[in-house]
Amino acid sequence: MKLVLVFLLAAIPIYCYASSGCHAMDDVIAQTINSSVSVAEYQGVVKSYAPLPYDQKALGKLKQCFLDQSEETLANVIVLANTIYDSKDCPQSA
Repeated sequence: MKLVLVFLLAAIPIYCYASSGCHAMDDVIAQTINSSVSVAEYQGVVKSYAPLPYDQKALGKLKQCFLDQSEETLANVIVLANTIYDSKDCPQSA
């Protein structure tokens, strides 16, 4: 689970090159963590970033991993993402 999160947080900035100043990245991360968003809804959100069927399948599995977590774990993921954003080594958008 932690490795999947690291890959997710590492891949999206390549598309967006921003920390928490990128609305697209913020939305994808929020939708990933949100337990009320279904796999199908999530795949609709990320479709423009991963248009191929096997990408959609992989992202569906990623979302399911988050849906299988407790609310406490999801809250900790939010803390982790914010800690990464606020770190001195993370460039801030202008």
